[in-house]
Amino acid sequence: MDFPEELKYTEDHEWVLSEGDLVSIGISDFAQDQLGDVVFVELPEVGDKVEISKAFGVVESVKAVSDIYAPLAGEVVEVNSDLPDSPESINTSPYEDGWMIRIKPDDMAELDGLMDASAYQAFIEQE
Repeated sequence: MDFPEELKYTEDHEWVLSEGDLVSIGISDFAQDQLGDVVFVELPEVGDKVEISKAFGVVESVKAVSDIYAPLAGEVVEVNSDLPDSPESINTSPYEDGWMIRIKPDDMAELDGLMDASAYQAFIEQE
């Protein structure tokens, strides 16, 4: 399992990468491993608003269908347009090619409520 140190994580297994005044969001290596082979991804559109802890998308795998929850509130400014045609990118590259959306957060301080890599690793070891 890979837990990049520069990312923040949620209890719902999303990751967040802060990039200036934007953040990228995806699901963790642990989450994609639990899901199995991802076959379908549904994402919001640019301009949509996401609310903290509310579902913004869906990932469907051969095993399950899972909602993806927003770790921060904000406006979607970019969507990974490659994912609908290549949903397996979430399995093969969850932190690079498998990113889902970029948002402009309403409040960057919401990042402070997320786990760092070591806290996330400890969290999943308890599950």
